[in-house]
Amino acid sequence: MINIAVVGYGNLGRGIEFACQKNKDMNLKAIFTRRDPKTLKTNSNAQVISVEEIENYKNEIDVLILCGGSATDLPVQSPKYAKYFNIVDSFDTHAKIPEHFNNVNKSALENNKTAAISVGWDPGMFSLNRLYANSILPDGKDYTFWGKGVSQGHSDAIRRIEGVVDARQYTIPVDSALEQVREGKNPDLSTREKHTRECYVVVEAGADKKRIEQEIVNMPNYFIDYDTTVHFIDKEELIKNHAAIPHGGFVFRCGETSADTKHIIEYSLKLDSNPEFTSSVLIAYARAVYRLNKEGQYGCKTVFDIAPKYLSPKSNEELRAQML
Repeated sequence: MINIAVVGYGNLGRGIEFACQKNKDMNLKAIFTRRDPKTLKTNSNAQVISVEEIENYKNEIDVLILCGGSATDLPVQSPKYAKYFNIVDSFDTHAKIPEHFNNVNKSALENNKTAAISVGWDPGMFSLNRLYANSILPDGKDYTFWGKGVSQGHSDAIRRIEGVVDARQYTIPVDSALEQVREGKNPDLSTREKHTRECYVVVEAGADKKRIEQEIVNMPNYFIDYDTTVHFIDKEELIKNHAAIPHGGFVFRCGETSADTKHIIEYSLKLDSNPEFTSSVLIAYARAVYRLNKEGQYGCKTVFDIAPKYLSPKSNEELRAQML
């Protein structure tokens, strides 16, 4: 049994509870929170503990899953907690992954810990599919489309803006761009031509909506490169019309193996719940991190570094017999 703990009890933290219930080798031992532990209503029998006490549990937790946001939480938490625990995070600011990797790798190596960063479906499953497809079709072009769906990372980034109470951000593929790729036209598409972003934002009474809108549309790494629409709504409308967190997307590789011999690789996801699916990926990589640490493979890893067999609860013999 692998003893799991989470830091943070938002959508991802709750998703980890469900994922542990689906994986018989996982035991959710603790939920660490910045809130008053007595105020949390959970869906499991895990202990709810103040994050201030987390270091006292370093000998009881096999893998710590960090469920904070990529904007401000994970850049601090992942290197910090990799000193004491094997960790998994879902850091998804693509442009900053190399820097984040270096910071976590240093901390984990110095303390004989194993970490997996940027685990989820993108980065994560989509990253693997891009790598496989590039390797198979070296002469070609990549395309990734996200949505339509709620981006947890982008929604969290909006919520960090002063005056914002809550927010949902939808990423929406541009249909005409998607169809050009499916038809094998290999278009040259800018970031702005592939997606739009739509934001539904609840703000505090008296908040400066114009300032908030400008902070959103000009936010580096999140919105500045996209056509972004901001809608200000009340809390009731957000709950009524935007409570669900669906998502999905497509990865394409369009290439040729000889003159006029073309191929299209397409991988797609359609998710009822972005955080629950992401949590299921995190749990699979927590299993891998646990096994790698037992083998003495320390430091930071990405999905590119971890062989598929480490993700599965099945033995190597079972995998060869049942899945190969």
